[in-house]
Amino acid sequence: MHKTTQTPTDRVSKALKLLCCSTLLFMNSLNAQTVTPWITSGDQSKLLQQQSTVSFGTNSGTNPSTVTVNAGTTYQTMEGFGYTLTEGSCEVIAGMAATQQNQLLNDLYNPTTGLNASVVRISIAASDLSSSSYSYNETSGDTNMNNFSLNGPDLTYLIPIIKKIQLINPNIKILATPWSAPRWMKTNGSWIGGSLQTQYYAAYAKYFVKYLQAMQAQGIPIWAITPQNEPENPHNEPSMLMNSTEQKNFINQQLGPQMAAAGFGNVKIIAFDHNCDNTAYPIDVLNNSSYVDGAAFHLYLGNISAMSTVKNATNKNVYFTEQYTGAGGNFGGDFGWHMQNVVIGSTTNWSKTVLEWNAANNPSMGPRTPGGCTSCLGAITVNNSTSYTKNVAYYIIGQISKFVKPGAVRIAASSSSGSILSVGFKNPDGSTALLVYNSGGSSNTIKVVSGSSAFNYAVPASSAVTFNWGATTPPVTGFPGYYNIISRNSNKGLDVADNSTTSGSRIQQYDITNGGGSNQRWKFVSDGNGNYYIIVKSTGMYLAVENNGTGDGLKVQQKTFSSSNEFKWTVTSLGGGYYKIINVNSGKSLDVENVSTANGANIQVWAYTGGLNQQWQLVQVESLAAKSAIVAETASIENTSSNDTTIFVDEADDSLKIDTNHEGDADVDIFNITGQPVLKKNVNFVKGNQAKIEISRLPKGVYIVKVNDSKGSYSKKILKQ
Repeated sequence: MHKTTQTPTDRVSKALKLLCCSTLLFMNSLNAQTVTPWITSGDQSKLLQQQSTVSFGTNSGTNPSTVTVNAGTTYQTMEGFGYTLTEGSCEVIAGMAATQQNQLLNDLYNPTTGLNASVVRISIAASDLSSSSYSYNETSGDTNMNNFSLNGPDLTYLIPIIKKIQLINPNIKILATPWSAPRWMKTNGSWIGGSLQTQYYAAYAKYFVKYLQAMQAQGIPIWAITPQNEPENPHNEPSMLMNSTEQKNFINQQLGPQMAAAGFGNVKIIAFDHNCDNTAYPIDVLNNSSYVDGAAFHLYLGNISAMSTVKNATNKNVYFTEQYTGAGGNFGGDFGWHMQNVVIGSTTNWSKTVLEWNAANNPSMGPRTPGGCTSCLGAITVNNSTSYTKNVAYYIIGQISKFVKPGAVRIAASSSSGSILSVGFKNPDGSTALLVYNSGGSSNTIKVVSGSSAFNYAVPASSAVTFNWGATTPPVTGFPGYYNIISRNSNKGLDVADNSTTSGSRIQQYDITNGGGSNQRWKFVSDGNGNYYIIVKSTGMYLAVENNGTGDGLKVQQKTFSSSNEFKWTVTSLGGGYYKIINVNSGKSLDVENVSTANGANIQVWAYTGGLNQQWQLVQVESLAAKSAIVAETASIENTSSNDTTIFVDEADDSLKIDTNHEGDADVDIFNITGQPVLKKNVNFVKGNQAKIEISRLPKGVYIVKVNDSKGSYSKKILKQ
């Protein structure tokens, strides 16, 4: 028998053909000159509505209303945006039917299809928008916190809703704030007013630590705490006074040291949490406590510029954490005031967060304590179990949260017109988001200038427009990274049973916590024809139907790859953040057997009927950009590299690095996705040192790197972001 010898080029060509069918391609780069506007108008004719795109052109002429963006001048990095999720909010959300509840939570928290609200403020025990006043320890004198417990309204309502939000956005940040210490620790023994007795400083700090531990045990990490909500307001129920001397003493003597000793030194302590009319208080605490990260602000009194005053006086962070909209307010007036003062005002004064007050309530502005706010309008009004209404605060936050991602950096954006307010951001993906508000009474055609380019746009009266352009890691034809695939019916995710590594193992549904294990994380890889391979991270195996069958009720398995349609799936949006997933070979839908909500229920295929057990939410838990830029090798790609050699992209200096113990000359060939050679270099390996190849001129995408040295020939598939 004649044996044909494959050359290295033949093997690369073959590998690249297979790669085309197994690798997600980053080929749909956005034209950096294309701008997408989204408008919310004061007259409600447009509510967070996407508009036709416009394009940058040559900057010429003058315009009295010019907004100039300069990405070279940067300010604070954003943590995110959102609402206070009160216990009362959770009660009304919990009372909704499952479908509408999921839709509401996705509307607020889904990073892709919703508002991308990424910071949740919650109360430590009761706030004034809880159904009653309560603490976690009502046992007087229990300074060791032996009777501390989350049992009660929080465990019943708040914590289950937070867990559902975590499924939608695993990266959610949680800020926790008390409205009052337990009554027995206070000078007046009342929920309303009074101060914390100094004899209970240690006990109250332990109360915080017990809270952090209890929430951690629930799978809910706390990102930051403030020691007291509105420490100068003694009139709310609950409420507690705490002046700046008391706050810094409490933090320095007990809270900071106890949190650090218990392993919670990474949880931010943010001081003050009250109005912009008092800068002396936060400056005093921030400048006299090494434990404090920064200060939080509301704007019921004072001027938003107070945030810059405190930032400049302390060189610490500032956060905007609360502002409510009133039930009797006017949409256009409230939207405009909050847009100017809270959203644009706080961010241009260094705020790292923008949080409105309560997320949801009932039509009577409840639940609330007997002394709670009677006119606070939620971002959502839950009308009944199957109906809810989006109110002005939904659009106030949405106009920025949907477009400015956590980790975005504020950039310079200056306006030449007093009636045009603006703030700009550079997102982690390289895109720019520019928020503009026209406070004037008539439409204003503004000019937006970036570098040597510009475009004109008519901004309606009393309206906000957010402009987006120029992503360097743009949306692709598919789903970048790894996802949990969550059943709409059960809120449980696809799971390889028993974390098996065997081809043919069954797929079940199971609870997912904090993004789940690698047997619950799935990658969608384009086949180049509009279908996807769905690959589990734990084994690299593919989702497929047993026996390559086409009947209803056949089980879904993980299987090693072969080139047939049983491994291919179409993924079609149903709207609202849900998808149907149809097997190409059988035409049948991914389906939870018997419409079960139980852990361990089988995943099968069945003719699509639109049932909730056939609708799936895709929650991204790993982005490709956050991972190493080396893409996992597939079995079909030649890889003879030894354990002492690593090939990777170093994004810091846009270079290819080869880390090896080999010595001597080596030829390095880089091929693009079509099999064409794009770069060839000869390098000299020095034992223990990295070889470096400049790749800044290569476009972003997938490449094959071939190395030939004295030890042999080996290849790696890499992704340049």
